[in-house]
Amino acid sequence: MRIAFSVLFLATQLAANTALAQTAAEREACQADFENFCKGVEPGGGRVVKCLSDHLSELTPECQKVVKANSPG
Repeated sequence: MRIAFSVLFLATQLAANTALAQTAAEREACQADFENFCKGVEPGGGRVVKCLSDHLSELTPECQKVVKANSPG
């Protein structure tokens, strides 16, 4: 049971990390902001980018750049 939970947790974290950004540098730039503002957001369908965009003025400058680069339009 513990192993299954660990695998599920790891898969969720990987999905959350790749939902916004493709590079390790981009993930690192937004990891703390994601945890502060969007931790409960389910990855997929642009939900993470939308959540971070909703908090754009509160994000670190590095994450703001990543969000702007990954936002549609």
